[in-house]
Amino acid sequence: MARRPGAQSAKNLAKGPSCPKLQTYWHFHGCRYEKTTGTCAEPNHIATCPLPSHHLRNGHLNQMAYSLYLFVRDVANGDLVGWIDDRLGQAFDELGPARPTRAGNALVKPLQNVYGISDKVLAVALSGILIGAADVRPNWLQVGVQLIAIDTLVHNFLARTGILRRLRASHPYGPGCYQPGGCADIVRLIASKIDARQFNRSFPKVFPRFVQLAIWRYCSQQGLDICNGNRIDDSQPCQNRHCRLYRLCDRVRLK
Repeated sequence: MARRPGAQSAKNLAKGPSCPKLQTYWHFHGCRYEKTTGTCAEPNHIATCPLPSHHLRNGHLNQMAYSLYLFVRDVANGDLVGWIDDRLGQAFDELGPARPTRAGNALVKPLQNVYGISDKVLAVALSGILIGAADVRPNWLQVGVQLIAIDTLVHNFLARTGILRRLRASHPYGPGCYQPGGCADIVRLIASKIDARQFNRSFPKVFPRFVQLAIWRYCSQQGLDICNGNRIDDSQPCQNRHCRLYRLCDRVRLK
């Protein structure tokens, strides 16, 4: 069985490789390893560098694996669970209804600097971890249900239906989706109007992550495959009269 990248990274780094980029998490910035060309920012050390030894799909994944390992080792002091507890504890010390969202940001913001990890990936991964540990760490659930991943499917759904326009929140897909009043806040607003317990009694009453996932499944080819660019000519208003939302939808053209 192949050794897991994390365990092998720990073993390799314990040997004290010569590359200065592998000394600490902060030194690792700008590694620039490229698998196809076999180059990096420290070419004099690449022959003995352990990073290329992992047989991953591309060099970006090699960098991500080491960057994440170094983050856990150096920033989280080798205890990612303890780090999460500490970050959430500090955020929950501040009162107010925005505590769960603020606590989520307290996790996401530092991890955004791990090489190759996007906001969307962080939201999905952290949400699963936090919700999954809810039985032993109830505070984690409050944060996990608030973590939302906005991809083009969710953004375009909010645009096509006219929700963005009605709320005067029109913006291009990108960082604006996570800004105040953007897609993420709109999904949370929608979730506040829906009692998720009607779908599963074990769910919390307000469950933004569930609502976001429902929108994604409605649009995705892996889900119901209804509202997406393959099904709809974005240069014209949607003509799918069989869509359950047709009578409520503004059918906004995206192009």
